[in-house]
Amino acid sequence: MKKRSVALLLVALVASALLFASGDAEKAKAPDVSKPLSVMIWDSNQEPGIRKIIDDFTAKTGVTAEIQVVDWNNYWTLLSAGAQGGSLPDVFWMHSNESQRYMSNDMLLDVTDRIAKSSIIDPENYPADIWSLYTYNKKYYAVPKDVDTIALWYNRALFDQAGVAYPTDNWTWDDLYAAAKKITKADGSVYGFANVNSNNQAGWYNLIYGNNGYVLSEDKKKSGLDLPASIEAMKWMEKMINENLMPPQNVMSESSEDVLLQSGKIAMTMQGSWMLPAFRDNEYTLKNCDIAMLPKNSKTGRRPSIYNGLGWAIAKSSQRSDDAWKLVEYFGSKEGQLKQAQLGITMSAYTDTSEAWKNGVPQFNLQAYLNMQDDMVIRPFSRNTVKWENAVLDVMLKVWSKEMTMEAGCKEAARQMNAILAEE
Repeated sequence: MKKRSVALLLVALVASALLFASGDAEKAKAPDVSKPLSVMIWDSNQEPGIRKIIDDFTAKTGVTAEIQVVDWNNYWTLLSAGAQGGSLPDVFWMHSNESQRYMSNDMLLDVTDRIAKSSIIDPENYPADIWSLYTYNKKYYAVPKDVDTIALWYNRALFDQAGVAYPTDNWTWDDLYAAAKKITKADGSVYGFANVNSNNQAGWYNLIYGNNGYVLSEDKKKSGLDLPASIEAMKWMEKMINENLMPPQNVMSESSEDVLLQSGKIAMTMQGSWMLPAFRDNEYTLKNCDIAMLPKNSKTGRRPSIYNGLGWAIAKSSQRSDDAWKLVEYFGSKEGQLKQAQLGITMSAYTDTSEAWKNGVPQFNLQAYLNMQDDMVIRPFSRNTVKWENAVLDVMLKVWSKEMTMEAGCKEAARQMNAILAEE
């Protein structure tokens, strides 16, 4: 009896020790709710508006969040390092270029069940194409943040100086070429147009699809850059390059198109709707610039806009996934999306919120961006978007630098792209 009692006592003591040890471990793992959620984005122009939305969220919930802004290139480097080291931010932006990689590697929190239980997030209230960017194996891994279109920004002052009429809804790409030719100054002080080789979504992709070409086949297995329709469309851009109607490639690499527009060096450039805060908050562009729809293709009559949409994602490794979900749910709610639009941050993904965005900055013709929604093409993406896109941009750099003809460049870009796609 005594031995059995001692044995039972030892078992109890061991069990108690294990229980306490387990409790200590749980305490060690328990999230520190006193610290703010970590939120990472890459656009400093959007930070003030998003900060206001977070402040509203905190007032409602008591949950605080801190924003870290990292430029585009370093953003993905830091995110990749965080993914490998298990130290991702709680909440962060996800892009179609990278989403397949992060979802397939199980780095993002599956929010499918949370969406199903939410009274705020209903997939029917957002574009299906945007959801598709953040869906993997029929599971949702982000909530749509926004939707964007592409339009033509132009400098009224430079048009007036050259005696050229402003762009209209009836413009074709030939009209843009003619205007650029009249506005460009031989001394290189002013150029009619600018589109850097790396600006594809808000640049030359639109030309290709307008001519009924394509960048990536629907089954994501083949490049369309070597199609006759794609090459024909891109020869327009080659003409702009060779006739020096755009700044030299080295100039555009050092000063992006938005900087060149803000400094009065170019008369026209294609830009995404996400650029509104930068141009609204710049004294020069606010005074001198406006927006028009992209020109039409004179042969097909089309003027498509390549569009995309970011997603609010949560790290699977987040120790505060419930609070992180509350924040993402608020960002994606009609209330949060309306605030994003009203603050002029960018066009929101939630249905029928775009009017609020348009009315937020009456100085610009933001209706042009809304009109571009009539023919939208989702930005080409696959599992290895970044890999083949970088290969294509490297080839196009040689074309923009006049080291290679556009036809040869398109064919070489397609060859490299197809080799990468074959590995997916």
